[in-house]
This record gives sequence, structure tokens and C-alpha cells, in this order.
Amino acid sequence: MPLKADIKILVVDDMSTMRKIIKNMLGQIGFTNITEADDGATAWPMMENAIKEGAPYEFIVSDWNMPQMSGLDLLKKVRATPGLEKLPFLMITAEAEQGNVVIAVKAGVSNFIVKPFSAAVLKEKIDKIFK
Repeated sequence: MPLKADIKILVVDDMSTMRKIIKNMLGQIGFTNITEADDGATAWPMMENAIKEGAPYEFIVSDWNMPQMSGLDLLKKVRATPGLEKLPFLMITAEAEQGNVVIAVKAGVSNFIVKPFSAAVLKEKIDKIFK
């Protein structure tokens, strides 16, 4: 794996079970520095604080559908923020609708994964993002 194991990852999903599954998969792949947020609205201030502390997140794995701030809104906010325009962002969704993929790509998503997925698929998507 070309990536550092301690790359700073933020997993954003409103379902704690899903966050746990994603964290476990990331752990299986070999990542060790994983933080979680339960919504885009929670994730954003965490990201701002991390930047202030000089240790910004290096990779975001976010669900699309969340109550207060969706993954798409979080992505748009990230892309509109100086210094974060290129932050690797993996969107997870239950909707395999072509339209959503197009919307996410236009908004600048790094890659896209559809639920359900395996650790192998997650690794493949991450490898594509970081190559």
C-alpha cells in the first residue's frame, strides 16, 4: 500500500453501525488514524478545527444521505474552501442512480462507492483516489 497507515481519515455517516463497519474495513486495509462524525454538520467544524491545529484531515469518507448536512453539501463546502479543493473525498451512497453519480462528479467527488460494499472494493476505490 503506497499510503501511510496513519493518514488522517474522517468517516462521516449518520448511522453509527455504518461508521463502525467503515472504520473496521479501513482498519483491515491497514489504516490506523480514523475519526468519525455523525453528520456533515458535525464533520465541518471538526475539519475547520483540524486545519487550525495544523493537522488537517487527509481523506474524507462520507455518506450521501444525512439529516442536517448531506455528504453532497459537505463535499461542496470542502471544494469551496481554499486549501481543501483537492482533499480526497470518497462518497458512499445507497443510491446507484446515474444522476447522483453525475451530481457528485460535478461537485468534485474523488470517487464513489455504492452500498453494500466489501473491504476489497473500498481498498480498490481508495487506491484509485491516491494513485
